[in-house]
Amino acid sequence: MDAYEVGRLRAALDMFVADVFASVPRKDQRAKGECYLRGLMLEGRRKSIQPMAARLPDGDMQALQQFVSQSPWDWAPVRRRIAERLCEVVRPEVWVIDDVSFPKCGRQSVGVARQYCGALGKRANCQVAVSVHAATDRASCPLQWDLFLPQEWAEDPERRRRAGVPDDVGYAPKTRLALGLLDQLAGQGLHVPVLVADAGYGRSVGFRLALQERGWPYVMAVDAKEIARPPAAEPRQPDYGGLGPPALPRYRDRPHPLPGLVQTACFAEVTWRQGSKGAMTSRFAVLQVRPSGKAARRRAQEQAQGRNRWDGVLPLETLLVEQPDPDAEPTGYWMSSLPATTPVADLVRWAKLRWRIEHDYRELKHGLGLDHFEGRTWRGWHHHVTLVTAAQAFLTLRRYNPKALSTA
Repeated sequence: MDAYEVGRLRAALDMFVADVFASVPRKDQRAKGECYLRGLMLEGRRKSIQPMAARLPDGDMQALQQFVSQSPWDWAPVRRRIAERLCEVVRPEVWVIDDVSFPKCGRQSVGVARQYCGALGKRANCQVAVSVHAATDRASCPLQWDLFLPQEWAEDPERRRRAGVPDDVGYAPKTRLALGLLDQLAGQGLHVPVLVADAGYGRSVGFRLALQERGWPYVMAVDAKEIARPPAAEPRQPDYGGLGPPALPRYRDRPHPLPGLVQTACFAEVTWRQGSKGAMTSRFAVLQVRPSGKAARRRAQEQAQGRNRWDGVLPLETLLVEQPDPDAEPTGYWMSSLPATTPVADLVRWAKLRWRIEHDYRELKHGLGLDHFEGRTWRGWHHHVTLVTAAQAFLTLRRYNPKALSTA
């Protein structure tokens, strides 16, 4: 946006900031937040503090630096209010669980380690953040974030001290971080819609089962190599040999990778949305399977409240398969906790809605400077990400329903 456009929205932005930053106690801090949001939305290649301050007529680099990197205002209630306003207006069909990387030079910025960097497509020095986005075909925006802290950071007290990492924050897998974010959002009283994720999360059987235990529906991509059994498979109880505890019930046949279970599936053509080049259509099938493997067995035993109480039956999940060419291998697999009687068009639409957050990342990174923050601390990173989320939420609400900006 140019200076004229930003100025024209100043009154609406003031009302938005007064609402979502109402938990920030001091008026001058809220004013700095409004100034920072204008700097993020104003056109310019770099959205770090120094160039933003230079572009703003009331920009004060030291004041903005102190507000973002040092001021102790709590970002949690700000994000909570943003999520409430977005879900109230946008009414998301799905929440998309994802992670995003920020390439970095050096190793002092909080959470930086040599790890897979999606932005570069290879292992490199970067930060990785886990996020949850609200999405429909028409709009999307992040609701919550957390920064992934690699194991080397969890075990280095000096780096943690310099970056201001709280004592109660340690290493946690990304699936656990995602589950924590979802628990926070559900704890606000927000309705949890269908949860969507790529195979980085969907391949974790333990993560999917944790969502089932909370009663949250999901459609998540999985790898073709995941093993499962057909729904009719039944375990049998081995004969007791007379020594030791009885053996657990077990299945007679070995599980198969997913391609081996869909050979007789019935595929139908489904159109899920209109793309820039016309209708997006492919062939899909829906069937039931029993995911296997150690994680599935372990969680089934836990649900039965003990190894000896488990009847050996693995739970059913619904499998969605995409096979555009009937003479070629399937190109996509999704596991879902929803019943197999769910209309295939709904399953496909939810599975494919993950495309919408690519719009988020383009705006967040290229337009609003999500990855331009040059600070090194835990507090500074969370403050910057919260402010960028607020800027995108303001723009999303303006595009979706301008009247929503005049109500709190």
